Amino acid sequence: MKKIISAIFAAGLGLAAFQSPVQAQDSIEAVRSRGVLRIPGIINEDPYFNKDPRTGEWRGFAIEMARDIAKTLGVKLEVVESSWPNSILDVQSGKVDLALGVTATPQRAMSVAFSAPTYFNSFVIVSPKPELSKLSWAELNDPKYTFAVDLGSSQDLIAQQYLPKAKMLRFKTRDEAIVAVVSGKADGLVNTMLNGLVMTKKANGIGKVMVPSPVLSTPSVVALNWKGDEKWRSFISAWAEYNRRIGNNQTWIVNSLAPFGITLDDMPEGFGFGG
Repeated sequence: MKKIISAIFAAGLGLAAFQSPVQAQDSIEAVRSRGVLRIPGIINEDPYFNKDPRTGEWRGFAIEMARDIAKTLGVKLEVVESSWPNSILDVQSGKVDLALGVTATPQRAMSVAFSAPTYFNSFVIVSPKPELSKLSWAELNDPKYTFAVDLGSSQDLIAQQYLPKAKMLRFKTRDEAIVAVVSGKADGLVNTMLNGLVMTKKANGIGKVMVPSPVLSTPSVVALNWKGDEKWRSFISAWAEYNRRIGNNQTWIVNSLAPFGITLDDMPEGFGFGG
C-alpha cells in the first residue's frame, strides 16, 4: 500500500513539474524573475513592427508599447521574429509572453485571451479610383468591382461579410494584393487604416485611403495565454486602458507614422484611435 501511495505521490509531483513551466511563465512574478518580456516581432510591418537589417534594431509602435510594458515591469524586452498567424501560436505555446497589434475577433478569442483595447483601427479601401471614395460598403458590394485582400487576415473576414457579391482576389501576402491593385487587376485593396496609410506612401499607384460607410471600427488588443493568471491579465488590461485613455498609445502610433510623412491631419474625419 505504501508503495502505491508513493507512486501516486511521485506521479503527482512529476505532473506538477511538467505543468509548472507553462503556468509560471504567464505571471508578473515569472516575467520579473526571468528578467525579460518576450513578444513576437514581424519584419516589414510598418508602422507596427520592422527590423533594421543592418543593426538588428526593431522599430514600430507595437515595439514602443512593449518597451513601456517591460519598463513598467522592470525587465528587458526580447523580440522573437515571427509572423501574424504564428504570433498567436507563439502565445499559445508559451514561446512569447504576449502579442501586440492583434485584431480582436471571435475566432481568435477561442485560442488566446484578450486585453482591453490598446487602440481602435478601421477597415478601409485603398484605391487609385476616385469614384469609389464616396461609396458605402453596400454600394461596393457589387460584382462589377474587384478587390484584393491577403488571405486569412482580419480584413479577409470583413470582405467576406461586407463584400460577398464583389469579385475578390485573395493572395498569400499583402505585397501580392498591392501589386494586383497597382497593375489594374483589382479596383482596390481591403485593409486597415494604419496599413493603408503606409501603403499610400510606399507603393506608387496604389491610390488613396477611402473609408466606406458605415465606419467599421475594430479594437486592437494584446493577446495573452489563457493559462496565465488573473493578476497578469488584469495588469496588461490596466496598462492598455490607461495608456489608451491618456493618449500615450496614440502618440506612439503617430510617431511611428512620421517617417512616412503621415500626421494626424492625414486621418479621415471622424476617425479616432480611442474608439
